[in-house]
Amino acid sequence: MSAVVSRLGFWSAVLTAVFAAAFFLAGFLTPPRSGPFAPAANIVLYPYTNVAAFIPNDYLWLYPGILLALIFIVLVVCIHSYAPSDRKIFSHIALSFAVIYATIILIDYFIQFTVVIPSILTGETAGLTLFTQYNPHGFFIALETLGYSMMSGAFLFVAAVFAGGKLERALRWIFIAGFVAAVLFFTALSLLHYDLIAFEVTIITINSIVLIVSGVLLSVVFRRAVRGSFESARAV
Repeated sequence: MSAVVSRLGFWSAVLTAVFAAAFFLAGFLTPPRSGPFAPAANIVLYPYTNVAAFIPNDYLWLYPGILLALIFIVLVVCIHSYAPSDRKIFSHIALSFAVIYATIILIDYFIQFTVVIPSILTGETAGLTLFTQYNPHGFFIALETLGYSMMSGAFLFVAAVFAGGKLERALRWIFIAGFVAAVLFFTALSLLHYDLIAFEVTIITINSIVLIVSGVLLSVVFRRAVRGSFESARAV
């Protein structure tokens, strides 16, 4: 693996951990205003469009989400370059899932900034109900849940890349645990007839934790690779 890939992998791993933490923290600090988690004094009712007073504060958490989607693609590409030749099939599949996740999330979040917010601020709210993030049964929640489910799929195949020492084994089990937890919670919440928003909150929490922890560990993996490349160059 070249020094360029190692450095890019290191910084993409660090930024993944940073953006994942920022995304999770910003989302946690944004008060829920609809659905089962919203307090009665704070709730926004159907058609979920009387929310101009909450702009832009309630949308700030989307910014690190957009950056996370972009940097995650870079990270998975670096992992694909790092993968041994006999395991690149797994990293290639992971990259496919990562691209699907990023595409869905970027479209979903971009619509909020370019369609929903301007429409709310100008009072053009006819037909907007299904698109606003406050609708617990709308397109926003559905697409977001699908996007982060695709990220969980990427975790499963990324896990197959790592089979070396203790650090790589730890990474493998972290990624596998993230995928398994997502599947178990989806199954349990579905059987208990919870709203989709309950799974949305759950999978974002799971994926954020996985990205923060794995980002730190991957930065160590790529840092070691950088040193290895430097020592090889000196030996030559």
